[in-house]
Amino acid sequence: MDVYGLIGNPVGHSLSPPMHEAAYDTLGLDARYVTFEPAEDAVAAAVEGAGALGVAGLNVTVPFKQDVAALPSVATDDLASAVGAVNTLDFSDASVTGHNTDVEGAVRALREQGGASLSSATAVVVGAGGAGRAVAFGLADAGASVRVANRTASRATDLAAAVEREVDGATATGGGLDALDEWLADADVLVNATSVGMETDETPVPANALHERLVVLDAVYAPLETRLLRDAAAAGATTVDGAWMLLHQGAAAFEHWTGEDAPVDAMNDALRSHLDA
Repeated sequence: MDVYGLIGNPVGHSLSPPMHEAAYDTLGLDARYVTFEPAEDAVAAAVEGAGALGVAGLNVTVPFKQDVAALPSVATDDLASAVGAVNTLDFSDASVTGHNTDVEGAVRALREQGGASLSSATAVVVGAGGAGRAVAFGLADAGASVRVANRTASRATDLAAAVEREVDGATATGGGLDALDEWLADADVLVNATSVGMETDETPVPANALHERLVVLDAVYAPLETRLLRDAAAAGATTVDGAWMLLHQGAAAFEHWTGEDAPVDAMNDALRSHLDA
């Protein structure tokens, strides 16, 4: 039996176990997905111990994504190194490899559910934290011109500079939330990568800045229909809820680990059944 899992603190709320277990059941794989909650100062030991025990792969969630990326024992791929965060570890080779499938999750969700053509698109990312970094790098790597808006403008400008430095040919700009009206006027894609709207009826984006030419992804998935997505739908925009990003990052991790195409429909059904529970 192959063992996969998740390390974080806390992990009790995670929706990854049912999503991955559904994939194993669908493909008839002899595998299980379990959760681990090491102390915040024990992540290096946890990764070393997982390798010693023969764990095949791990997802990584808060607060460990940056700590894992910095471990000398982890060989991170180029994009994860640029983002500075790892959310997927693969133990199948002689060395432990680190990936950031949050990047892939956002890009796949925008392309597959939003129908977005990202090459040469103009994309606005709200938020310069961990999720914002992953989204900004993913969009730039896909060929989009990226504008990062953040409550603290200096964090957005720092992120934009990092994107331009690390991604060949990238164009990125950073600024405060007051830039949203101007930036969204000619934008093709909008991603909310903040927690604004999680369990509240709030939005970080003025409703009057939204328009029908946008594809709007909200990384928040509790609730699935956020105020931002309601405002976007009312403006005629194409909307993509946060569960699609969560699904696709999990599917990408599954594919890194197993080399199999992820059974996305089965994973989506399991994910949404637990979100609705």
